[in-house]
Amino acid sequence: MAKIAITQIKSRINAPAVQKRTLDALGLHKMHHTVVVEDTPSIQGMVKKVHHLVKVEPAV
Repeated sequence: MAKIAITQIKSRINAPAVQKRTLDALGLHKMHHTVVVEDTPSIQGMVKKVHHLVKVEPAV
């Protein structure tokens, strides 16, 4: 299955609690942190909820 790299580009400080928990579930804990995950429908749904806080790229 394809993999994507997700990088947190904006701060979580003023984000609602549900978005903070979504970032935690994705494995993002601080600014400019990048994780590589499988591109599944559940991951895509989580990315959609926090799309304004993250940058998504195909993993190399």
